[in-house]
Amino acid sequence: MATALHNSPAFVDDPLLPFLWSIKKALEDSTHNLTKLLSYCINKFKDNHRYRNDPRFLKIWFLYMDASADFDCVFKQLLDSDVCANDASLYVYAACFFEAKGRLRDAQIIYKLGISRNAEPIKWLEKAYTLFLSRLSEICNAASSQKADYKESATLQNDGIIPWDTSTLNDLLKKINPLIVKFDGYRSSTKPYTGKVALSTLKNASRNKVIEIGGMKYHIKGCAGQGGFAQVYKANVNNDPDDVVALKIQKPAFPWEFYMYRQLDQRISGRERSSYGFAHKIHLYSDCSILVCDYLANGTLQDVINSYLVIGKSMEEVLCMYYTTEMLHMIDTLHDVGLIHGDFKPDNLLICYSRGNLTEEGFLDRSGSWGDQGLCLVDWGRGIDLHLFPDHTIFKGDCRTSGFRCIEMQEDKPWKFQVDAYGLCGVVHTMLHNCYMEIVKKESSDGGSVYLPKLPFKRYWNADLWKTFFTKMLNNYPCHDDRKLLQELKKSFQDYMVSDPQCIKKLKELLAKQRASLCSA
Repeated sequence: MATALHNSPAFVDDPLLPFLWSIKKALEDSTHNLTKLLSYCINKFKDNHRYRNDPRFLKIWFLYMDASADFDCVFKQLLDSDVCANDASLYVYAACFFEAKGRLRDAQIIYKLGISRNAEPIKWLEKAYTLFLSRLSEICNAASSQKADYKESATLQNDGIIPWDTSTLNDLLKKINPLIVKFDGYRSSTKPYTGKVALSTLKNASRNKVIEIGGMKYHIKGCAGQGGFAQVYKANVNNDPDDVVALKIQKPAFPWEFYMYRQLDQRISGRERSSYGFAHKIHLYSDCSILVCDYLANGTLQDVINSYLVIGKSMEEVLCMYYTTEMLHMIDTLHDVGLIHGDFKPDNLLICYSRGNLTEEGFLDRSGSWGDQGLCLVDWGRGIDLHLFPDHTIFKGDCRTSGFRCIEMQEDKPWKFQVDAYGLCGVVHTMLHNCYMEIVKKESSDGGSVYLPKLPFKRYWNADLWKTFFTKMLNNYPCHDDRKLLQELKKSFQDYMVSDPQCIKKLKELLAKQRASLCSA
């Protein structure tokens, strides 16, 4: 089977592709020697001009940097190899890597190097550098004066609330503490985690380790994802292969996400609830928290996008439309019950498949076989509960998620629902174009100007439909009630799709092909 796969036309045409699959498997299975594999791949292709400007090869370099004890040497080799030397991603990601290591001066030098080389997109690089300088300033201010309070200084600058500010979250957690301790699944200890297997050892080699939490044994099967403050692991409960969960381990302890999941339980009922993930319990310790959630094995929307990217294609328009209607419906439901996700991006959208074969009936009202098909929105660490704030509260502050910062954040203006609306636009743009969205001001028909994506719509797309979508989602977005707009846009896509019977037929075929391709990978 492996021989047949590696001799397939895709692998012959793209020699890097089998390495990408091997690296993916090694990341999921800690028994593989990832560092050796990455080193071999880099040595094999570093002099191959075909991959000199390939972002996939750049990512392999960064994985090797992260896995190597001498990352300084690896980074020097990366610069000497001239890989993606004119790509802003090289400098932004490298600077973030060194910043995370506490090497702020080196991070600043890397940003300046990229700007001096005029790496593209230069505006993104310059914005990233500006945000870095802002973070650097905050660190310097905190060090020079322990009395500095970020929330108070932010309040002096604007009338909005910064929802992700540490002091804001601490105030909210104190406010909801009498409520959260009564939630089903809440477990708290004032002591640090003292299991036989240290949680810190999971990051390097997690597979087949067993951790005991609350009288349950979790057999770790691999790392399912990681971020700056948290790692997510796939695990079997009490070694039962049919009882699979996701363990989100976070330092320091972070009960806010558990609170958001319980609000979803209370406010969204019926079949809609399954579209937003489930948390079974949380174990809080003095040094960390462990959130036990449902595990979905079908991958993310980002995986679907990448499956097109590796073969040099973009997602078919009818599939883009389908996922767009799903996301519009999700945000409509959320905002109606006073919740904002705050981190809407393709990595946080899990794929769900129908239990049976899809039929043409039930598409519009998401019933029958379409009831289980769609997306599931997870990772609620940046979620906002509007019920905890006065009516008509507006927010300020920057989510600092590259490519998904709404216009209001970019222009230092107040925002509310716009954070999710812009995130949705960013996801749609990534599906259509295989790249993050850049926006520009364009002249409108009334003589004014509107924000629209920089990249044009392809001639064979339904350009009017997409232009209307982006125009309404990016300009003068409703700050306090966006449901009517979301429902109108969803209906416009659905009307177009059902007007041609071939659209739904093609959609079913694409979803079946997607399922067969990704679930077997």
